[in-house]
Amino acid sequence: MLDVDLASLYGVPTKALNRAVKRNLERFPDDFMFQLTAEEFEALRFHFGTSNLRSQFATSKRGGRRYLPYVFTEQGVAMLSSVLRSRRAIQVNIEIMRVFVRLKRLLASHADLARRLDELERKYDGQFRMVFDAIRELMEPPEESPSRIGFH
Repeated sequence: MLDVDLASLYGVPTKALNRAVKRNLERFPDDFMFQLTAEEFEALRFHFGTSNLRSQFATSKRGGRRYLPYVFTEQGVAMLSSVLRSRRAIQVNIEIMRVFVRLKRLLASHADLARRLDELERKYDGQFRMVFDAIRELMEPPEESPSRIGFH
């Protein structure tokens, strides 16, 4: 999740969130948090539209931020609760973690469903092939019979 989105959820300015994180950098290794590159940021702007991300990266003279956004992984989001100690931060963090758990379950069930469909397709392939062949035969136009009436 982007730092600006987490700051909004926690009800703190993005600058304050990043300041708290920087004071506790030992709690945020590379697999918990990283900074977007300029190319990644531009890709986000292209994907989501410039209006959604324009205010998130600008020079300080314009009132925006001077640095590229930070991105927090699931573990980084969990670690934020130890850095941002407000009641709201703790409650938001609990809800975010619940969403992550639900997403993992959904992805696992989707993968399981795809695997089971593949198994069914392999198991019943021959039986369904016969059904499809029969349908194709029914779809073919009937053979023309020689006309007995009229001129040849």
